[in-house]
Amino acid sequence: MNDYKILVVDDEEDLTEILKFNLENEGYAVDTANSAEEALKMDLVSYDLLLLDVMMGEISGFRMASMLKKDKKTAHIPIIFITAKDTENDTVTGFNVGADDYISKPFSLREVIARVKAVLKRTTKEKNEKLPEQLIHENLVIDIGKKKVDIDNEEVALTKKEFEILFLLLKHKGRVFSREDILSNVWPDEVYVLDRTIDVNITRLRKKIGKYGKCIVTRLGYGYCFEAK
Repeated sequence: MNDYKILVVDDEEDLTEILKFNLENEGYAVDTANSAEEALKMDLVSYDLLLLDVMMGEISGFRMASMLKKDKKTAHIPIIFITAKDTENDTVTGFNVGADDYISKPFSLREVIARVKAVLKRTTKEKNEKLPEQLIHENLVIDIGKKKVDIDNEEVALTKKEFEILFLLLKHKGRVFSREDILSNVWPDEVYVLDRTIDVNITRLRKKIGKYGKCIVTRLGYGYCFEAK
């Protein structure tokens, strides 16, 4: 048994049961729904993949996918369309609304399973490679997207270089960075930066982050690192 949970949405009941049976034999946890309306009442954020028919009732697969992609809670869920429609325009529409793959009926179960495995492998890798949205040490929080630092829920005003030094050291907590390392990461395009410039920025950064300033430790002859105290 693996940790992936799949939802199959198709108005052909026999087909959903066949897909459920075969996917469960591969070790997946599988639920089914026979309409988009039924599926939208389910806890969709708990699924790792949706197998979604295009031609269904009042809410088509395309429309359901579009709804999910507009919602931040479900936008990340990969979708494979399974449909009897196989024209170029339909395929393009499917990908435009956020499909990860597209399988035309009739299909072989081996093909479905192979495509499911490929999409899950790719999307899991992409998810794992994403940077975290925040770096946190006790009550010091670096918001990576907003490029800001909070301590005890109060924003700390840092310069761009101070922010980048703190981000570098905290991201690699415990690792010692030489001045040359910091220079190549924080001042990559600068032709001439004095070691003293790095030291001054470190000194200012320590003062600005208050009690966490002591976590930025100097290793004489080697450089700087962020250590938990």
